[in-house]
Amino acid sequence: MKIGILGTGDVGKTLGSALIRRGNDVMLGTRNVSRKMEEKATEEAPQSFHEWLSKNKKVRLGTFAEAAAHGEIIMNAVAGHAAIEVLAKVKPSDLKDKILIDITNALGPWGKGPIELFVANTDSLAERIQRAHPGIRVVKSLNTVTAHIMVNPAGLAGGDHDVFVAGNDPEARERVARFLREEFGWKTVLDLGDLTAARGLEMMIMVWLKIWSALGTSDFNYKIAR
Repeated sequence: MKIGILGTGDVGKTLGSALIRRGNDVMLGTRNVSRKMEEKATEEAPQSFHEWLSKNKKVRLGTFAEAAAHGEIIMNAVAGHAAIEVLAKVKPSDLKDKILIDITNALGPWGKGPIELFVANTDSLAERIQRAHPGIRVVKSLNTVTAHIMVNPAGLAGGDHDVFVAGNDPEARERVARFLREEFGWKTVLDLGDLTAARGLEMMIMVWLKIWSALGTSDFNYKIAR
């Protein structure tokens, strides 16, 4: 399957590596390809993107627009505050009728003031994306787990935990649920219905961050006991 991933951070790279291992045709999208390839390793990111790409040779790198055009399914893994701007760079014809798995959370830039949602309660970032691009089928998912658990749920509690999907198109929700089960091995995918459910899913990041702080690790997830 052709998959376009918007974003080259930890989430984008983790998704890309996992999907390539499954035999998919993956392109990661970035703002400026040459600049991304020239980035140096830092203390926070000891492996440069160029080094990562050399170890994941089947992953291709393009612009945001090229990655979106490439994908049968598009995965939105950019920072939440940049999501609307990034998708505005893509031709509507390259989005039409495609599924966009929206992994973003509605958080502002790190290190610039208190951590807070820039949209909540009566709206969500996923809904804003859907309104801005009515031709695409937005499905909210994976925003409540850390990157390596997204692609390897079995690595935590034997996979006995839950992931959620929400979107206005029932067929798109089912296709994403199937994608998560087949590509990553998720056992339980809870369908929360239409995209208004993204409001709650995006607000979960605030308690997720507090749990991370309390536990000292991001190796956890939600489990609905019933």
